[in-house]
Amino acid sequence: MSRVLPVDPHAPDADVVDEAARVLRGGGLVGLPTETVYGLAACALDEDAVARVFAAKGRPTSHPLIAHVLGEDEARRLAAQWPDVAHRLASAFWPGPLTLIVDRAGDVPSAVAGGGDSIAVRAPSHPVARAVIRALGQPIAAPSANRFQGLSPTTADHVVRQLGTFVGLVLDAGPCAAGIESTVVDVRSPRPRVLRPGALDLPTLRTIAPDVELHSDALAGDELRASPGMQAKHYSPRAQLLLASDRAGAERITVELLARGKSVGLLVLGPSSKRTFPRLAVHSLPPDPVAYAHAMFAALHALDEIGVDAIVVEAVPQDDAWLAVADRLRRAACPG
Repeated sequence: MSRVLPVDPHAPDADVVDEAARVLRGGGLVGLPTETVYGLAACALDEDAVARVFAAKGRPTSHPLIAHVLGEDEARRLAAQWPDVAHRLASAFWPGPLTLIVDRAGDVPSAVAGGGDSIAVRAPSHPVARAVIRALGQPIAAPSANRFQGLSPTTADHVVRQLGTFVGLVLDAGPCAAGIESTVVDVRSPRPRVLRPGALDLPTLRTIAPDVELHSDALAGDELRASPGMQAKHYSPRAQLLLASDRAGAERITVELLARGKSVGLLVLGPSSKRTFPRLAVHSLPPDPVAYAHAMFAALHALDEIGVDAIVVEAVPQDDAWLAVADRLRRAACPG
């Protein structure tokens, strides 16, 4: 199993950071925190190490990874072109939960890009991730530290439970602040496109790029894609997830499942009834999109841990502030 080293999320110990960099230089994998979710880090320019990321996650090699850098200067070295809109967005939102898709420089291994001509880059804001990148002196590839299509990890314990036999070292800095992945924006065309909604919401993004379009299509199988997180089924718990249109629908589905002898986890928006039933676990999540995103994956992990047969989720509001949460729930409920 993984070695787990505790680390201060605000002032990481230099010895812990140096140990992580040592493992990465040797081609190993490190689970580490970012402000979004925990990542499975490898040297982004080491093709063998990148291959280990795909193998550990069980992820198709056509699905690109995100190269994590310290800032715009490092990102430009990975890009064949750096459009003005990339500069404006990076200046406004880096370091932070924004990933930019640009044309890949010829000397960057295609493996980290899923075999495509583009490269996904971002500058994380978490002090631990930044300290490791700085100590390593090169970009890290750091997709979410989970099995392919599984629940994203927001604590070190989530990483160990899913990938403990594959990851030599996990840095434990406590829960992630955002709890949901970065927003991915493709800036290669005249109008930037959001390929994956995430922790940076659309209204905030449009303060810098007013013409940005939402284009988060679902792709199937091993089809090439520019962004991670575009699979129709993704972010899924082990239990079947059923998405109800409202509170009444969620309660009706829950009662039907309980009547059939199933154990059920129920996620509701805001306060819930204090009534309890055998084989029912209720999680009340905050009626605020940022707070909901922070708590969502942790709640789903908790329900998977107790082994419920099904998870019923009350749908969230359908407005721009809730786009990322709604996207994750829709993909988690996909049966494919």
